[in-house]
Amino acid sequence: MAAHRLSLDAARRIAVHAQALDLPRPTGIVEVVDRLTILQIDPTSAIAPSADLVLWSRLGSRYRPADLVAALERDRTLVETVAYIRPVRDVPAVLLDAPAHPSSTRWLEANDSFRRDILALLEERGPLLSRDIPDTSVEPWPSAGWTNNRNITKMLELLAHRGQVAISGRKGRERYWDLPGRVYPSAAPTLDAASAIAYRNERRLAALGIARSTGPVIPGESPYVGDAGEEAEVEGVPGLWRVHSAYLDRPFEGRTALLSPFDRLIHDRVRAEQLFGFEYILEMYKPAAKRRWGYFALPVLHEDRLVGKLDATADRKTGVLKVSALHRDVPFSGEMESAVRAEISDLAAWLGLEVAFPAD
Repeated sequence: MAAHRLSLDAARRIAVHAQALDLPRPTGIVEVVDRLTILQIDPTSAIAPSADLVLWSRLGSRYRPADLVAALERDRTLVETVAYIRPVRDVPAVLLDAPAHPSSTRWLEANDSFRRDILALLEERGPLLSRDIPDTSVEPWPSAGWTNNRNITKMLELLAHRGQVAISGRKGRERYWDLPGRVYPSAAPTLDAASAIAYRNERRLAALGIARSTGPVIPGESPYVGDAGEEAEVEGVPGLWRVHSAYLDRPFEGRTALLSPFDRLIHDRVRAEQLFGFEYILEMYKPAAKRRWGYFALPVLHEDRLVGKLDATADRKTGVLKVSALHRDVPFSGEMESAVRAEISDLAAWLGLEVAFPAD
């Protein structure tokens, strides 16, 4: 089959539609997470936590963070895995497709008695916070970074990746850990490793709309989709893509949205630059004097273009969403300016804050 030939406009619209950022808006949390496949968890809340921002970007003012907690901890219609929130149906494939680094495998083998101690304690007393679990490790976890000697947390996360423990809820930023049978559905479908990889590639392509088959390894969830979907060429962009056929030649009605820096539309920075001409770096780790766009700048989507970044901070003590700058990557028409400012005002209202724009 010959590769589909897509204009750049068509490719962008496929990507925006796949991420549920066009019209009509979706109506429910589970529907959105099932569409996106993941919500990345990040505690930074200069404006709001990333998972909440992603859901607000899709659902608008109807979204309430308490509803996400209920879906995770009461209804179990969504589950938390290490670093992500996912639909329940994806868990078996995620666990089977989990990467196993040789150094982690060796450390687990050296600390098998520690692993068995944790599982026995959770069986008897779970769910438990990590601080309620004794460190009986034989060999400490070696790291040059912040995980050095964080043996309990590292063991729990490695076991979670392997499906031996599960996250059952939270107390603030702390996670409760338990046995998987008490958290995940009891009747999980059986997959082999190859089927799990194929399933995840298909699900990922449905969430992204258009993606590369392979590419350089980047941290976190892969942006690549293997041989899922159909081959496509994009006008003016070198190389081949994979496209989800259900999104071809469909009508598109765009809208304006403010995105989390961890939003999947822009998470793959190379893809964002190739399809949208959009340059973005999360600058929270840079000294203030070296930031171009702001500590936690929100990418601005207008219809099928990424048009700028919003530098804003939620000051809950004063009750104000303080807009430090609206960086315009392209000239804004009057209609664009009004639409973006209206979205900023909606964000402030959702947060229960007044908005303060800078003097022009």
